[in-house]
Amino acid sequence: MLTKKALRNAVVAATALVTMPAMAQQNYKADSTTIKNIYDNALTSYESYENLRYLTKNIGGRLSGSPQAAAAVEWSRQVMEKMGLDRVYLQEVMVPHWVRGDNEVGRIINSKLVGTADVNICALGSSVGTGENGLSAEVVEVKSFEELEKLGKKKVQGKIVFFNRPFDNTHVITGAAYGGAVDQRGGGPVSAAKLGAVGVLVRSMTNDFQDVPHTGNTRYQDDVTKIPAAAISTNGAEQLSKLLKNDPNLKFYMRMTCETLPDVLSYNVIGEIKGTEKPDEIIVVGGHLDSWDLGEGAHDDGTGCVQSIEVLRLFKEMGIKPKRTIRAVMFMNEENGLRGGRKYAEEAKTKGEKHIAAIESDAGGFTPRGFGIDGNDGQYAQVLTWKPLLAPYGLHDLTRGGGGADIGPLKGQGTVALIGFRPDSQRYFDYHHTVIDTFEQVNRREMQLGAASMASLVYLISEYGLNGNGAKAFK
Repeated sequence: MLTKKALRNAVVAATALVTMPAMAQQNYKADSTTIKNIYDNALTSYESYENLRYLTKNIGGRLSGSPQAAAAVEWSRQVMEKMGLDRVYLQEVMVPHWVRGDNEVGRIINSKLVGTADVNICALGSSVGTGENGLSAEVVEVKSFEELEKLGKKKVQGKIVFFNRPFDNTHVITGAAYGGAVDQRGGGPVSAAKLGAVGVLVRSMTNDFQDVPHTGNTRYQDDVTKIPAAAISTNGAEQLSKLLKNDPNLKFYMRMTCETLPDVLSYNVIGEIKGTEKPDEIIVVGGHLDSWDLGEGAHDDGTGCVQSIEVLRLFKEMGIKPKRTIRAVMFMNEENGLRGGRKYAEEAKTKGEKHIAAIESDAGGFTPRGFGIDGNDGQYAQVLTWKPLLAPYGLHDLTRGGGGADIGPLKGQGTVALIGFRPDSQRYFDYHHTVIDTFEQVNRREMQLGAASMASLVYLISEYGLNGNGAKAFK
């Protein structure tokens, strides 16, 4: 039996098919030709790929508050200024400044089976350090917060809590598996500290078995003791878990010299092409300029940034004059604060700007699969009427739900539709937040197909708006 939500979505999709004759009101042949030309141009251009090369190889990891993040701001400003856009500007935002410090050390000690064994760990973003001498303690393994609570303070106090819930690999979309495990990283340190733990290890957020740890941000509460928190590689997690079954009294040593420094002034970087007919209606396309410090921030989110810039390049080079204003936004501080996204939304509200759609690319530069649309029924139905134009390029998945972390704060400002670009997800968490998220892992054609997909949707929204084509009828 169909759920109420599924039935509603089916009705919306069917209604979209019924309204297909409305496509005739558009110039279907002309739109199809324009989209084909967008893909042709993108697939034969190397400019965006070279932009990614510079961003990753010359600048590298770009954690908020770092010199590399500042260099990325200036670089992206210069790139867009050279394009001859109608406007390029910086938007001030204060960002956190967390630094990793020296190389982290993770070590199994006093094991009856292996004695001493090094394992790969990395500090979680925002974590406090251990002090120069590090810390060592016995380890308790849990797979859920409920399991932790059942252990109670008596069994947790003075120990390192090891959160070892793996990804659920039955999920086809790996982001769903991430969503089912990442609460350990975000909330683990506070929950463990409340029971007297002295440190936390969190299994890395990946489907794969690897030796590289995956960092990511964690959170503290002012009224709870801040304890050091690290990610452990999945291979390290498997090893530690097996040893604990036979030797529950083994100890783990961890050393991290990370710290949080005072906030730093940084910027969102914005490039704009003014609309010719409705310049007050704004379409945003964007990614986040900051990245974690371990790797080069290629898939996360260098590709999203250069794809967004590429959308503007395609419009400029091809002489496409959008009816509505298009903005490419390089958001700062997505990884450990979301302050760039919040600042952009705050200023948009203060200025009374009218955003009709915001598209975010923050899922890697892999082969495009489609878009997730967080909008009303009418907006979703309207996007579905464009499927005949998009499907020839592999964009079959036009689904409800979407958006993104940086564009999320725009929700509720008018009837803006929040749209997440969805590439194939199978390899994303192999690289996500690691030292191996490098330029070499990005395929130029896949990335350019993504840029062309985004540009094509932006083109259609610019031409026809996104008012829902009679949204009231679908409510």
